[in-house]
Amino acid sequence: MNTHLQETKNFLTETIQKEISAIKELEQSIDAETLSAVLDAMEHTAGRIVVTGMGKSGIIAQKIVSSLASTGTTAVFLHPAEASHGDLGMISQEDLVIAISNSGESKELADVINYCKRFHITLVGITKNPQSTLAKNVDFVLRLPQSPEADPLGLAPTSSTTVTLVLGDILTVALMTRKRFTAQDFQLRHPGGKLGAILQTVAQLMHTGKDIPLLSEEALFEKIIVEMSEKRLGCVGFINQAGDLTGILTDGDLRRNMSPALFEKTGAQIMHKDPKHVPPSMLASEALYLMNSKKITTLFVTENNKPIGIVHIHDLLKAGVK
Repeated sequence: MNTHLQETKNFLTETIQKEISAIKELEQSIDAETLSAVLDAMEHTAGRIVVTGMGKSGIIAQKIVSSLASTGTTAVFLHPAEASHGDLGMISQEDLVIAISNSGESKELADVINYCKRFHITLVGITKNPQSTLAKNVDFVLRLPQSPEADPLGLAPTSSTTVTLVLGDILTVALMTRKRFTAQDFQLRHPGGKLGAILQTVAQLMHTGKDIPLLSEEALFEKIIVEMSEKRLGCVGFINQAGDLTGILTDGDLRRNMSPALFEKTGAQIMHKDPKHVPPSMLASEALYLMNSKKITTLFVTENNKPIGIVHIHDLLKAGVK
């Protein structure tokens, strides 16, 4: 085997195993009682979650902030070096600050620590060193495991940044659960791109009000033709006296069954009964799957069997739903 190829495979296995080992150590070493207390404090913070860290810790802090912000927790990143030059004003007394330092001795964090202590702002430290300056001056310490770094020298931030990232994910996921954060909430924060398209509901894409092709069951054929032509969705829905959706007629039905006798009939006589309909909360992707599986192009949207909208397959495809 090529020497470089074998070396690559060795680095692949060794690095992954070291980082997996560090994550397992985090699972065993993290104090659940302290973690729960931190989550309580974060959940009930009246202001924002301010996360700070220098160097690689700062990069991880930014990712944690991004995850929190996109899942229902208002969060911002504070660069500790900039904090000493005016950005401390970003922190209010209603905020909670999370400071990340692997060694707990990042000198750039000194002004952040002093500011939080002076104004009695809740401060959480994430560090490996329980005897560090950071650990001794915070309200809560979330200790990272004493795992070796994954690089050959044991110096480059590798395993330590991985476990810090995982710890940030734990905080994010736990807060999502506590706040009962839903897929719809997630979509509101991700309106663009593929995620936004996947998490759209039919309520966001449906035609409503006067744009719904809808008639009484007693409507005559002539009126049905006019309604279908004006609304241009390829169908008409029918309701009974109680306003319940009871049937549907498509333009395909008309083409297949056109005859002079149709002009004398009512909607109730020619409609397909019990048409497929969906709730407004259904994900658009689910609606598209239903349309494809049933080989239909429209779905009425109902609440308590009362039609409140209609969605066409072209609406879904245009919105990027797949």
